[in-house]
Amino acid sequence: MPVETALESLVGMQAQLPNAPYVGLWSRLEGFDHRELSSLVADRRAVRVSLMRATIHLVTAADCLVLRPVLQPALERDVYPNSTYGGHRLAGLDMAALLAAGRELVADRPLTNAQLRDALAVRWPERDAAALAYAIRGLVPMVHVPPRGIWQQSGPIALTTVDAWLGRPMDTATAPDAMILRYLAAYGPSSVADAQAWSRLTGLREAFERLRRQLVTFRDERGRELFDLPDAPRPDPDTPAPPRFLPEYDNVLLAHADRTRFVEDNLRRRVSEEGLVVGSLLVDGFAGGTWTVKRERAAATLLVRPLTALTETNRAAVVDEGARLLAFLAGEALDRRIELGPGPDSPSD
Repeated sequence: MPVETALESLVGMQAQLPNAPYVGLWSRLEGFDHRELSSLVADRRAVRVSLMRATIHLVTAADCLVLRPVLQPALERDVYPNSTYGGHRLAGLDMAALLAAGRELVADRPLTNAQLRDALAVRWPERDAAALAYAIRGLVPMVHVPPRGIWQQSGPIALTTVDAWLGRPMDTATAPDAMILRYLAAYGPSSVADAQAWSRLTGLREAFERLRRQLVTFRDERGRELFDLPDAPRPDPDTPAPPRFLPEYDNVLLAHADRTRFVEDNLRRRVSEEGLVVGSLLVDGFAGGTWTVKRERAAATLLVRPLTALTETNRAAVVDEGARLLAFLAGEALDRRIELGPGPDSPSD
């Protein structure tokens, strides 16, 4: 499918690290070309903006305008009253004046966080400028402008308002119903708690009840009620799940409160500590390893660390898929290698 369609099908992609969505789409789309996504970002048809879980996501411009108003309550909770970066530091402040000043400052030209902080310090010298800037970044819909977000390009994080960047106003609807249906299309069957963990919105039970007649329900092994769309694909449990390399903070591992569907209990902590800050490897549909790429001049090495024992068939499949990943990430490297470490109770290679 086209990249724009894939972004909308996933309801956006986690994008704290600018290149992560490229790896995520490479793992999902046949024949993915990074230039297609780079063009979407450069042409302002896709943007990086704070959304689900108050974290940076890459979404289409259209989704930015409809999702942000729905998720605003979660973003506000992230700023106050008890936020480490806001909370008491904002007490007694005229928030309307602060947010208006923030909009004004970044409307003419994108500003880095340091530039925004310095400008706010001039207007509110008695206040914690870092807390002021954090509040504006959280409460005012802001876009992280290119070149960040363009494949393999970098630059300081610079922000401007969504309306200044896209030239269109935000949607006014705040009910979560449509978003929940899209979440289920991407990540169902899921519980109410799963949807709340994915979005960080609270009180979604009422919306699920409104939607109940449009959905089908199941019970998981623990008796929890799961919701899904009637026509959603639900593959047979024995359907093969080839190895897949996922980027840092991939949606798959963050879209449910119950993460045991992808991470076994005994590995959950190790994967959450290692497999989110580095890349994750899915084996038979479960998080079974981590990966990083080491570059040295004209050489690139894919380092794969299994966290579970791999069969010989799976090891061969991991090496094959890893070679494809390395060609995508470092196709210019004259020397490309894969180092697949031993899993538990496995002989080293």
